[in-house]
Amino acid sequence: MRVLFYSAFYRLPVPIRHRLVRLAAPTYLVGAVTLVRDSEAPGAGRLLLLRQPPARRGWGLPAGLLTRREPPAVGAARELAEETGIRVKPEQLRPAVPNAVVHPKGWVDIVFEVEVPASTTPLTVDGAEVQEAAWHPIDNLPRLTTHTARLLAEYGIGPLATLDDRAR
Repeated sequence: MRVLFYSAFYRLPVPIRHRLVRLAAPTYLVGAVTLVRDSEAPGAGRLLLLRQPPARRGWGLPAGLLTRREPPAVGAARELAEETGIRVKPEQLRPAVPNAVVHPKGWVDIVFEVEVPASTTPLTVDGAEVQEAAWHPIDNLPRLTTHTARLLAEYGIGPLATLDDRAR
């Protein structure tokens, strides 16, 4: 039965096959997230976090949705500049491991890492999209948004990380 299905499917014109796949396949929003570490911080280090409206939700990471056909590293660099004023070239961003995190509510984050010296890297926020940007010790993070806490746990960081993850 599968052989018959695929044989018929591959005889269809490519545009029709693409439409059928789009109808049947799950769709996701795709975002780019950057873990920005302070290259000068001793010990566990420091992580750049943002406070965005509404502030009561907690602190988050520089992130945003990719535009159509935008390469993930380009989108991550763009969002980082827009939200913090930190300008890096896309090739300076390293893919985090894991590089993609699929969330149960239907979006995918492509995650990158970069280190910058906090003492010489000015932070600029617009006050509308981002209220505050600040460096926080990784071993003493402030209240995080639920999404950020779950994402950081994938990297063994934060309150939801298990002791085994922190030992990595």
